[in-house]
Amino acid sequence: MPKVRVYVTLKPSLLDSAGRTVRDSLDKLGFHEVASVRVGKLIELEVEQFSEGRVKEMCDKLLANPVIENYRFEEAE
Repeated sequence: MPKVRVYVTLKPSLLDSAGRTVRDSLDKLGFHEVASVRVGKLIELEVEQFSEGRVKEMCDKLLANPVIENYRFEEAE
């Protein structure tokens, strides 16, 4: 069965509080070279057959919030 990876991230114009927390924690651990962090989601789907249109529909209706998030997907090997 084909697999699909969907990557969901906050739109660049929005503040990423989780990313800020990770960056601050890395700084406290001595990783001062990290300037910023953005946190997102990886969703892996196993589908009967790959259809770009159907995956886009899934993303728009459930997997991502298009008002505040961007997404991209790829057929995985």
